[in-house]
Amino acid sequence: RSNAGETMTWYESVDTLLANKDGLAAFRTFLKSEFSEENVDFWLACEDFKKTKSSTKIASKAQKIYSDFIQADAPKEINIDFHTKTHISQNISEPTLGCFDDAQRLIYSLMAKDSFPRFLRSEAYKELVKKQQNRNEKRWLPFL
Repeated sequence: RSNAGETMTWYESVDTLLANKDGLAAFRTFLKSEFSEENVDFWLACEDFKKTKSSTKIASKAQKIYSDFIQADAPKEINIDFHTKTHISQNISEPTLGCFDDAQRLIYSLMAKDSFPRFLRSEAYKELVKKQQNRNEKRWLPFL
């Protein structure tokens, strides 16, 4: 359940949406309905990966991201171009915190330009906004 007006602020940008727990959950549900939740899962995995401090964890997390999202026939394979995929494949044996940056940028751009506008037009989002507005009205008009 979102705070008053929060649902409406998701409209501002994909960043606002991704930074909000409820927004992220709603967006993920929407992406699931479009069979593309791997995009937000990959983006979140990269955000988590970039905060990794230990070099042994960097290697294991990078390998996990690679096997989950990048390698051919990965269970949640993301749709990135051949060049980016090849570049990651060549560098995965000695990963750095920036090794997924290009792929993450591509996926972010795909979400921002494609999935996010569709989410804002979706019945699911409109329904959330309507519920939010109804809650706000009830708060101001307790006699209803």
